[in-house]
Amino acid sequence: MIVKINWVSIFLSFFLIQIPVPGWAQSADTRPRTIVTTDGEIDDVDSYIRMLLYANEFNLEGLIYSSSQWHYKGDGNGTPFTSELEMTKNIYGERTELRWPGTSWMDTLIDAYAQVYPMLIQNAKGYPTADHLRHLVHVGNINFEGEMAKETDGSNFIMSKLLEDDPRPIYLQAWGGTNTIARALKSIQEKFSNTPDWDAIYRKVSGKTILYMILDQDATYKKYIQPNWPDIKVYYNTNQFWSFAYFWKRTVPEEMQHYLEGSFMGPEIIHGHGPLLALYYSYGDGQKQAGDPEHIHGDPARLEQGQWGSFDQYDFISEGDSPAYLHLIDVGLDNLQHPDYGGWGGRLVASPAHPLRWEDGDEVADWNPFTRQEDKAYPQTRWIPAIQEDFAARADWCVMPYEQANHAPLVKLKGKSFRQAHPGDKISIKVKVKDPDGDAATIKFWQYKEAGTYPGEILLTNHGRKATLVLPDAPVQTGTIHVIAEVKDLANRPMTRYARLVIQVQ
Repeated sequence: MIVKINWVSIFLSFFLIQIPVPGWAQSADTRPRTIVTTDGEIDDVDSYIRMLLYANEFNLEGLIYSSSQWHYKGDGNGTPFTSELEMTKNIYGERTELRWPGTSWMDTLIDAYAQVYPMLIQNAKGYPTADHLRHLVHVGNINFEGEMAKETDGSNFIMSKLLEDDPRPIYLQAWGGTNTIARALKSIQEKFSNTPDWDAIYRKVSGKTILYMILDQDATYKKYIQPNWPDIKVYYNTNQFWSFAYFWKRTVPEEMQHYLEGSFMGPEIIHGHGPLLALYYSYGDGQKQAGDPEHIHGDPARLEQGQWGSFDQYDFISEGDSPAYLHLIDVGLDNLQHPDYGGWGGRLVASPAHPLRWEDGDEVADWNPFTRQEDKAYPQTRWIPAIQEDFAARADWCVMPYEQANHAPLVKLKGKSFRQAHPGDKISIKVKVKDPDGDAATIKFWQYKEAGTYPGEILLTNHGRKATLVLPDAPVQTGTIHVIAEVKDLANRPMTRYARLVIQVQ
């Protein structure tokens, strides 16, 4: 059903304010704004559950059902459809619908979230209420893969957000296809392209929109968005997300796989942490998603014959879309404005052909110390231990009051975060650390070499909360050096935060 846009509600919508820890500098709410579009695959459900535990870290402004090459509802009239994309065309051929999980699963998860909300809000300010989240749910273009012929409730909602006179960036996460987002943009183009306001509208929408894509899951980006809205910034993840997706056993080094195995996922996250995490899909858990006959992962009898290999009970299945919002969480890595810096959502660089398109791939590999080779997924994989430990700590937040749970240390760099230096310089680096629970912490300074451009070798020495960096006396070597201060508290459910210093060697 198409609903009319309530322009009054657009300007009266409120934003939940995140309250900083007392004793540290306070500022206005600067959390990033975001809208999620999802096709409801089982890995979307798991990504969604984790996202709800981080809903205090960003301003969720829309939760939209959409379709993809893997999931669509059909039009109810038995109309046949064949995928435009070669892979799904070959797998499924002509269909009238495809593995559609319905449009009620978000409500189920939000209902479970409502039960743990009273405890979550004790542990951190800024969590939206369940009622607020329910008002964000809309149904977009779901009938077929890439369908964008008609306006929908979901596309009109996105359109209204993009037309607001709020200049702050809004991150549009495409967990499935981009068709509902494309329909929103097309509606804007149709309404304004032949008016005197078009140039201003185009600049406003293009300037505030950041599209985060996990693969191309329909053809609407290439066929409509890219040619008609070339000034929209795009973050495009095609390799690094596999660290958190179905292929994780082939991507994540064996030394890190413990954090995704049932021995960790079961006791640390899924079990004993309330009704929301009890809905998290894992291998052999006995759960089955309605509408998707290919969701066989929960069948304990299939653990040894899984689609992606052999697994143990409660092993991680997939959260292929989580990097889209992990990028938005401020853990001190300063990656939000600088996707090339790298962070919990991976590391992307500007495309030589399309400067507003940031992507991973062959040019964005990090040195994997376990395989001792360049690895296109490692810019994401390297953070898995910290991300999973953080997830476990937040799982405790669902059932524990503040006094019993762990909370992340606060880390600040003393002095400027961007400095200039010259060959032969000796640089002192200091951080201020405060733990809200009074826990001790380990502090490690390390060079994120791939994030910088300096070709030389440096000497970096750790001294507790201080480090010393010595540059070689080599005047021909210039570029940037990224030094990360990594602080991990010594708690039962440890959490890690960071500070980054960027040094320009001239």
